[in-house]
Amino acid sequence: MKLTILGTGNAIATRCYNTCFAVQDHGQTLLVDAGGGNEILRRLPATGIAINDLHTMFVTHKHIDHLLGVIWIVRVVTMNMLKGTYDGDFTIYSHDEVVDLITYMSTHLLTGKQAALIGDRLHLIPLKDGESFCGAGHKITVFDIHSTKAKQFGFVMDLGGGRHLTCCGDEPCPKSAEKLAAGSEWMLHEAFCRYCDRETYKPYEKHHSTVKDACELAERLKVPNLILYHTEDHHIADRKALYGAEGRQYYSGRLEIPDDLEGFYILSD
Repeated sequence: MKLTILGTGNAIATRCYNTCFAVQDHGQTLLVDAGGGNEILRRLPATGIAINDLHTMFVTHKHIDHLLGVIWIVRVVTMNMLKGTYDGDFTIYSHDEVVDLITYMSTHLLTGKQAALIGDRLHLIPLKDGESFCGAGHKITVFDIHSTKAKQFGFVMDLGGGRHLTCCGDEPCPKSAEKLAAGSEWMLHEAFCRYCDRETYKPYEKHHSTVKDACELAERLKVPNLILYHTEDHHIADRKALYGAEGRQYYSGRLEIPDDLEGFYILSD
């Protein structure tokens, strides 16, 4: 299985794209979020992912740095459906608030013919806390992170053999989900900034973690592989070294601070 990080930045980052990623396995691709604009249309082909090969998407929440890129994906997919160059259907999973927003945007911003594909070949499926869907050939179970800012889902992907990959969304993993995340083979977790920079970036005021917080969590939950993203963008040139130096003080596993478009190969069934 290949995990490609399409963007690593937080909401107001301009030196890197907003956080989103793709999972490829079993000849299928799952797109998770799409960033805040049409830059997603360039990033996918830059990593070898053809938009016409996308058939499944998951959206964590409605913040604009995760949601607005979705309408560009929907626009191109439905346009290609009408041209006869896209085979099959396209399904987007999320919670009810996001599904309602995507439906509204698609109905009001796309052409009538494109919007008419909703429910026909474009499927917008609302999920509830604890429900599952299939993406990239794997069972994926969603969980509510109980955000106080906007309803948001994370998920746990079954990799087979008792192994899991956990995506915590873009806020700290909640206590209610720690049992699900514990022992995951891989974890994706936000880290707004380093702990030593907390007075500059005020992560706690924005309901975000620092590198120290995320690493302490992963260590406590016995997660052997940790990917940090959704960061500030003022340290892009040396972010790997700086974040890695702080994180390894608190975490003994494999710590990855990816650049945009960086990929990882993960053992799966």
